[in-house]
Amino acid sequence: MQRRQLITLAALPFASSAARAAPTTVRTRVDTPLGPFVIEVDTTVAPITVANYLAYVDAHQLDRAWVYRLVTLANQPQSTHKIEVVQWGLNLKDDAPPLRPAIAHETTKQTGLRHRDGTISMARGAPGTATAEFFICLGDQPELDFGGRRNPDGQGFAAFGQVVQGMEVVRALHARGGAEQWLAAPIAIGPVKRV
Repeated sequence: MQRRQLITLAALPFASSAARAAPTTVRTRVDTPLGPFVIEVDTTVAPITVANYLAYVDAHQLDRAWVYRLVTLANQPQSTHKIEVVQWGLNLKDDAPPLRPAIAHETTKQTGLRHRDGTISMARGAPGTATAEFFICLGDQPELDFGGRRNPDGQGFAAFGQVVQGMEVVRALHARGGAEQWLAAPIAIGPVKRV
């Protein structure tokens, strides 16, 4: 009996180190002229969307990204369902080919995530067109969830992570919003890297 307990106890460090070897959360740091912010993603919650984001990060393709759209309550007079977001990413021209293929749309109904204050999500046109354009919510934005009315197709947007540090930087960027959503002079950001 005593020998069996010793064997069991001796095996415990190996079991716990194996469990620690596979974390599911990853943090990335986004540098901006106003300071950095940190995004945390979980590879098991929105696996397609998170893998897409991390592929861009790991290939250093977001190291020269831009904040190019600031949506405030004041600059969307035609919208019935108003939102507040900071949109950023590669900001490629409409006719430019994406650096990576578009990904399948993971709805908030599938992932269980919601567009809350600090949530990062995928900008998109039709479902299945998202590539390297992201936005961060300022305040809770339920109209961006599955069934929300911001997008006429009702599929919502693919939330996939959360700003866990530096939300004051995101708010300072958002405060630069003006009468137009699209910035005449986009704000250069990067590098974006794992931490």
